[in-house]
Amino acid sequence: MTLVKFNNEKNSVRNYSPFNDLFDSFFRDNYYNDSTLNKVPAVNIFENEESYTIEVAAPGLKKENFKLQLEKNILKISGEKATETESENRKVTRKEFSYNAFARSFTLPETVDFAKIDAKYEDGILQVTIGKKEEAKIQSREIAIS
Repeated sequence: MTLVKFNNEKNSVRNYSPFNDLFDSFFRDNYYNDSTLNKVPAVNIFENEESYTIEVAAPGLKKENFKLQLEKNILKISGEKATETESENRKVTRKEFSYNAFARSFTLPETVDFAKIDAKYEDGILQVTIGKKEEAKIQSREIAIS
């Protein structure tokens, strides 16, 4: 005969895991551990004959929240937004401040004309257009066969 020790505490309501998970998640602060808060915005980069285009997906921001800097051949795009949600009900169990910031850096090639950099923000997309130098543009011509 084999005796198996049975732990009755695991079967009690006090130790039932869904209740523990509920109370643990209520009192534990996972807001700042959320992986989405630590991400930088997604970027698309396009090239055509005339220019390069960088699109930064940053919905919910305003054009005043962005800062573009050019240092030598490095373009730095950064943005930040601070918000505070406040409730009129004074019995607040949890109040959170929100501060979102990001920074991306892009090394520009030597074919870029630094005087031809424009940016616009529309529909949650920051679009930075970087013009190319004339000698870098693709010249097409027909070659005669002799």
